[in-house]
Amino acid sequence: MAQATAPGPARVRRSRRAILVGWSFILPNFLGFALFTLVPMAAAFALAFLDWDSYGTPEWVGLENFEQLIGDENFHVALRNTLYYAAGHIPLTLVAALALAIVLNRKLRGVNFFRTAAFFPYITSLVAVAAVWNMLFNPTAGPVNQVLEALGVAEPPRWTASTDWAMPAVIVTSVWRDMGYYMVLYLAGLQTIPREYYEAARVDGAGAWQRFWNITLPCLRPTTFFVLVMLTIQSFKVLDLIVVMTDGGPGRSTLVLAQLVYREGITEGRFGYSSAIALVLFVIVLTVTVAQFRLNERRNTP
Repeated sequence: MAQATAPGPARVRRSRRAILVGWSFILPNFLGFALFTLVPMAAAFALAFLDWDSYGTPEWVGLENFEQLIGDENFHVALRNTLYYAAGHIPLTLVAALALAIVLNRKLRGVNFFRTAAFFPYITSLVAVAAVWNMLFNPTAGPVNQVLEALGVAEPPRWTASTDWAMPAVIVTSVWRDMGYYMVLYLAGLQTIPREYYEAARVDGAGAWQRFWNITLPCLRPTTFFVLVMLTIQSFKVLDLIVVMTDGGPGRSTLVLAQLVYREGITEGRFGYSSAIALVLFVIVLTVTVAQFRLNERRNTP
């Protein structure tokens, strides 16, 4: 039986060179992730069990920050508002993006222009988006209420000036801004579906709704799962649009967990308590995401 020969020096050098080239591509990204994501996450986790205002010496308080959350009304309000926003933003954005993708997946004149126009709000300055929609939702001079009054609504909502309608206004704005991005993902998924499926369904006499329900939706299941996970994460950590559009008001009607983290940490200087809220938010998002993956695995298991 012949013995395996050891690799030659040239082959060893080539192998080492390939490994070094691979590390040269990976290391910058890993260092950036470690410096700007991993280290801050570890620091926030540690701060959740400390009392620190950035001036004095951190003091170990154990679970006191989490015990304080139980009786903190602002935390309860922010949690409810976050769930409210997620419950409205996730399904509406998903449905709007899918509908837009189906319409713009056809061979229409100027379809590239309309695709670009639908995607453009996502890359537009968020401050500009919030300012424009605040003008549209203006209770007295906004076009939205003027249209409602023309349709016979005697007392249209006051939108961002109302504790009842401020969050729906934010959700509508957010859906309008985000649906173009997820439309692109759905367009990519739609274009991978073989045309032969639809042709065979037409030959069998299937209508448009039957083709959509039995071909389009099942083939888009991986895309829908990805969109759902991304929307869930984005919805629970929403901050920028609410800060610019309503700043958590009126009152606390649009105060969300991410904004409460900012207020307690940056504004009030209670970094330990702020980190505790952030850790709770992280656990909520992680739990929901893991549940989505488990549910998806069960559906795909024969």
